[in-house]
Amino acid sequence: MPDAFDVDAMITRFRERAAAVKRRGIPPVEGSERRQIIRQMQLDFQDFAMIGDATGSIEDGILTLRLDLRSPGDAGGTGSGGGTGSAGSAGTGSDDGGPGPTT
Repeated sequence: MPDAFDVDAMITRFRERAAAVKRRGIPPVEGSERRQIIRQMQLDFQDFAMIGDATGSIEDGILTLRLDLRSPGDAGGTGSGGGTGSAGSAGTGSDDGGPGPTT
């Protein structure tokens, strides 16, 4: 891995990937295949959004990502650390940040 690795740029790419999943349309399929595609979109969004909300650093050649998974009501917790701010809502499929409709 080159010394010029940019952790912030990587995190930004994950934010962009989460946004792309959110914008992506659902192909014209029905039944179990449609449910499978929607589920995968939800997981993709959740994974990309969580990494996009992380803060990262490289120390002694080790990449460390820190992600606050506490809810805003928890003592000292701020919930998501910025970015997309919706990784925890990825399973709903409504306008709360999850991808597309779930019908």
